[in-house]
Amino acid sequence: MDIPKNPLVLVTGSAGRLGQAALRGLLHAGCRVRGLDRVASANVTEEYLGNLSDISLLARATTGVDAIVHLAATPDDDEAPGWFVDELVPNNIVGLYHLMEAARTSGVKRLVLASSGQVNWEQQYEGRIPIRAQDPITPRHWYAATKVFMESAGFSFAQKYGMTILAVRLGWCPRKGQAREIADNPTAQDLYLSPGDAGRFFARAALATISPGFHILYAASRPIRKPIFELEPAMELLQWEPQDQWPTDAENFNP
Repeated sequence: MDIPKNPLVLVTGSAGRLGQAALRGLLHAGCRVRGLDRVASANVTEEYLGNLSDISLLARATTGVDAIVHLAATPDDDEAPGWFVDELVPNNIVGLYHLMEAARTSGVKRLVLASSGQVNWEQQYEGRIPIRAQDPITPRHWYAATKVFMESAGFSFAQKYGMTILAVRLGWCPRKGQAREIADNPTAQDLYLSPGDAGRFFARAALATISPGFHILYAASRPIRKPIFELEPAMELLQWEPQDQWPTDAENFNP
């Protein structure tokens, strides 16, 4: 599917680290960008404030959009009582439902869904690498399970409605304070996804000419030792290539 020149791209979770990386990459590539987050975002052409439970807000935010980069989510597991029911379900499952239905109703033909490398957690450390899209999943815990749900929903929408949907199993683009964890873990360093590589990836995911259908892709920066994810399918489909390597911008890029 061809994307028009100067497309309008909606980025959910636009105020976060990945959201800001995506916005910068999209703007650099000549896109118009619309942000959606619970707090104000920098680097947006226009902005909607609210969350994924607001159906009327989502209807407005998706109107006239050529593509959506969906990054809004509760970003990890937590040991707090009720975390799955109170945080992961409303934000990562119910919110996804509302967004995808709004996109379908508004006629959006391309969705880029941020999945996670945690879908293949055990294989990163104990199995065959590089991990391929066709390998069996080995989810880490409940957060990863919500991403498996997301991928299943994406497959269904692509098949039923003729949409182009990319489910992207992302490497580790650390939030503020997380770089120390990567520094202490050689495998994590090969899973690192720099903000620059993330931005360029999302720009190509929104702009590349892709036939309707469902695609699982991996995104990470260049490994130091050995690739954990098979990046060639994304490189071929999107005409994208990672440029950075750990620790490029690991702590210097935080909104």
